[in-house]
Amino acid sequence: MNNTSSPTAGSGTVFKVLGAISFSHFLNDTIQSLILASYPLFKASLDLSFAQIGLITLAFQCTSSLLQPLVGYYTDRRPKPFSLPLGMGCTLLGLLTLSLASQFSTILLAAMLIGSGSAVFHPESSRVARLASGGRYGLAQSIFQVGGNTGSATGPLLAAWIILPYGQKSIAVFSLIALLAMVVLIGVSRWYRQHLRQPPKTSVSSAQALPRAKVIQTLAVLLTLMFSKDFYLASINSYLIFYLMHQYGFETQMAQYHLFYFLASVAVGVLFGGPIGDRIGRKRVIWFSILGVAPFTLMLPYVGPVLSVPLTMIIGFMLASATPAILVFGQELFPGRIGTISGLFYGLSFGMAGIGAAVLGQIADIWGIVKVYQICAFLPLLGLFAIFLPDIGHHQASVPKTPETAKAG
Repeated sequence: MNNTSSPTAGSGTVFKVLGAISFSHFLNDTIQSLILASYPLFKASLDLSFAQIGLITLAFQCTSSLLQPLVGYYTDRRPKPFSLPLGMGCTLLGLLTLSLASQFSTILLAAMLIGSGSAVFHPESSRVARLASGGRYGLAQSIFQVGGNTGSATGPLLAAWIILPYGQKSIAVFSLIALLAMVVLIGVSRWYRQHLRQPPKTSVSSAQALPRAKVIQTLAVLLTLMFSKDFYLASINSYLIFYLMHQYGFETQMAQYHLFYFLASVAVGVLFGGPIGDRIGRKRVIWFSILGVAPFTLMLPYVGPVLSVPLTMIIGFMLASATPAILVFGQELFPGRIGTISGLFYGLSFGMAGIGAAVLGQIADIWGIVKVYQICAFLPLLGLFAIFLPDIGHHQASVPKTPETAKAG
């Protein structure tokens, strides 16, 4: 990536940078999804319970969720472009540890290392996506996020093709993916560093005119909607394989393919959610995505194997389309705190997924895996809280930021 030819935010959407950061997100989340997709292998080899499976997810997700807002808060004040490849180096170390783990505690350590790498990657990458958006914030977040969701969908396939047939040590091969991501992120970091020296145009949001109490209320609503969405998605990500094997007698590899179908639909939903929000408003997208999915989640536990596949795909598409809309909505509430808000929302997403996996694992151990989906079916009804979201938008101002403001994001 040539620094001298990199456009500023005011000169249009920088698709070259968005493509690079999306590809890095693809590689990063491919690695993360390998943990989830490898659960049957570790469950069999170490005789783990569902509760222990949930704790692995909790260790990964909570490490990431606790660190992400702190990373975002710090880099809002002191941007660190080259933290991106350094964070990916932590992920590489976690993969190598996972490939050699022979005890449950070592698996937890590996999950925490990969979670730490993710904690650095997401808030800083989200900031880069916004800087390269040229004002098309929903589109930029969709391009960035679809890379991650595509990676999440690819992980189970790689696990089915490589890890399950060749065993735990084959996980070390995927350290090459982390190494490739580090190379790409070095190029992104160079553009990021160059961009910090240029005064981009400011974005003026109608959210800035909202009373402070209304801003806090809106943030609380967004976090509630994130909880609803991510807690439900955790039930699919962590336990769909086991649900299909138990309920319909699927083989492990076939269940992996069905998880891929679901995750692919999530990627498509993310891709469409951002630009649609740019056009019709993010509040409408959130309404449709979260509350609108409730009839399908309520049906899922009571249908057969044929209908379960399209239902899970519809659920994945609709819920995921809210992701870029919610994130950009939050960024517009706090336009000078892009890293903090991105870290908070990604951190909450990871944390809810981790807590959800642990809680749902306990439910599965006590009452059975089917009960998990019967309980979670009601979560999208929390989408009713979207009625409290204000209608906000933004436009580009002609007054450039000062260098100090530009560094603040």
